[in-house]
Parts: sequence; C-alpha cells; structure tokens
Amino acid sequence: MTTVALQPNRLVLADLVPGARVRDAGLVLAGAGLVGAAAQVSIVTPLSPVPFTLQTLAVLVAGASLGSVRGVLSMLTYLAAGLAGVPWFESHTSGWAGPSFGYILGFVVAAGLVGSLARRGADRHVVSTLALMAAGTVVVYAVGTTWLALDLHVGAVEALKLGVRPFLVTDAIKVGLAALAFPAAWKLARR
Repeated sequence: MTTVALQPNRLVLADLVPGARVRDAGLVLAGAGLVGAAAQVSIVTPLSPVPFTLQTLAVLVAGASLGSVRGVLSMLTYLAAGLAGVPWFESHTSGWAGPSFGYILGFVVAAGLVGSLARRGADRHVVSTLALMAAGTVVVYAVGTTWLALDLHVGAVEALKLGVRPFLVTDAIKVGLAALAFPAAWKLARR
C-alpha cells in the first residue's frame, strides 16, 4: 500500500497510525466494517425504493481517512463480502439485485475520489472538505441513480425523483458533519 515516506501535506489521517502492512489491512477491514454497520441504520421511506442509511457518511469518512487506495480496497471488500453473502448491505441484505445496489458500486468510486482529494489536503479546511464530500456524494448519486433507473426501468427524471431528491437534505447534513469533523481531527492530530 503506502510504504514510501509521504510529505506531511500528502498524508491522510490513516497514515498517522504506525505499522504499514498490518495497519493497512486492519484499516481496510475497519472501513468495510464501518460501512456495513452504517448500512444497518436503515429507514424505509415511501419516497424511494432506496432506504435512508448512514452508508454515504461512512463511505465519505472511510475514503477521506484512508486515502484513495485503502478507501477503494475497503469498499471493494465491503462489496465482495456482500456479494459473497455477508448480510451487511442495508437491512441485513446481501447480493447484487435491487435498486440500491448501484449506490454500493458508487461507494467504490466515491471512496477513491474522496481519498485522492484528501491526500491532496482537501480535508484540512471546512470549505474544501465540504467540496470533497459533496463531490463524493455526487458520484454515489450518479452511479446509484443510473443503476436504479435500469433496475426499475424508469427514465432519468423519475430516477432522480426516487434516487436523489429524497436524500438531498439528509446527505447535506452528512456532508456538513464531515466538513466540520475532518479539519477538527487534523487539528487534534497535529498536537
């Protein structure tokens, strides 16, 4: 994973934990576990076939904390284990069927993007963290809504109505929380 010495401004929070390979494996598993646990906070709504969960927040936190490589590996671990039958997708489900699965595919891409931006220091200030978390959320929406449209055989407008609009307020809150948390975590880490 990341065994070369990185410049301090190119670090993510996970780089501050000692023990390279064992650390990286543990962090990848922890990131997958975090998303699996966040998926169990699931609220079904009549507004969408996709339930409200804390997964998006967990994906953004994992991506920014772990960096792009570990973040992507973490989401691939989450994805692979769920496909293999581990019931840790939303509401204790597993497998690839259903309108929600595209969001899980989006988690992989979002973790890579957010991790890459965090590695460039975009998680150090509230405004830039807000932008990187919003970018990750847009990726999750883009991939998830595309899958939802194909799965439900609906057009783009209906897919946006079902797969994005109901989540805008809650995801804005999640992005805002992350935007406040990361700069604060970096201030603590520098002490």
